Formats: sequence, C-alpha cells, structure tokens
Amino acid sequence: MKIALLGGAFNPPHIGHTMIARQVLDFTDYQQIWFLPNYSQSPPKPVAGVEHRLNMTRFLEFPGAVVSTVEIDNKLDGQTVNTLPHLPKEHTYCFVIGSDQLPVFHLWGRWQELLKSMPFLVFPRYGYPNEPLYENMTVVGHRFLIGSNISSTKIRERVKAGLSIAEFVPAGVGEYITKNSLYKE
Repeated sequence: MKIALLGGAFNPPHIGHTMIARQVLDFTDYQQIWFLPNYSQSPPKPVAGVEHRLNMTRFLEFPGAVVSTVEIDNKLDGQTVNTLPHLPKEHTYCFVIGSDQLPVFHLWGRWQELLKSMPFLVFPRYGYPNEPLYENMTVVGHRFLIGSNISSTKIRERVKAGLSIAEFVPAGVGEYITKNSLYKE
C-alpha cells in the first residue's frame, strides 16, 4: 500500500490537517495517510503532553486517514529520519510537509538522507512560496485544491485570548481542550 505520512506536534490538531489529508488522498496516488504525532520535539519547544496531543489527533481520523503511534510507542526524538526504521516494511511511503517548512528543511536532522529515503509531497500554505524545492519533492497541485493559513499557533492564540475555535478544529478537539484546560496560558 502507498501511504503518505503527515507528522508533527499536533498541538493542537485542526481542520487544516484534515484538509491536507483529504486532498493528498484526492489528488495523489497515495491510498492512505497516517497522522504521526511526535513523542518529543526537535528542536525542543513547549507543547501539551503527548497523551493530550495523541487523544486530540484521533479526532482527525476519517476513512483513509488514521493515527499512527509509531513515534510515541518508540519514544522517538522528533527527528523524522529516526522514524524510518520503525515503519512497517510492507508499505511504500512519502512524507507530507507544508510549504512553510521549505526554507528551514535544510535544518532537519539528516535531511539529505531523508530525501533519498522517500519522496516528499509539499502542500502549499498561504504566505509561503513553494521554494526552495529539493530533489525528490513534489508540490501537491490541482485546480480544486483548497489551501489555508490555519495553524496550531493561531488556534492556541485564540484559546488564550478567549476566542472561539469551534469552526477551526474538529468538535471533539475543541471539547477536549476545554475539558482539560489546555492552552490557557
């Protein structure tokens, strides 16, 4: 099976993640997409606890899009390249990144090895050019493609400011954030 991997902190997950997942399935030949919440951050940054982020990420699932706990189960360090040996060998993979990651991609741990290991799909993000584009990277494009500038940072800022996030996250995520008093500070 051809599987696209969408990794990150998911701090918190939002509809932008599901928009990307849906469109990767619609406009590429990948048959499934796996959300990969990371166990720790590289470089380190403050995030909600891994259990909270995993629980919220599960609200993103839909047919063809599932959560993989490979990084959490193996307590990986957040370096994408260290995930590769833990992926089931019977599948073919690509990694999905937003165009906002392109200017800093060269800072990823062992990024050249990553590019040789699997193709990368670049999803356009408003306000970020699709460059620099490295070998083995392809921009997801289609005349029906829908982009956004939604981000976990903006969601956290809205929560902190007491603004509604109802239209920007799956219902379960908003309820989870409220119930667990996340992102108030």
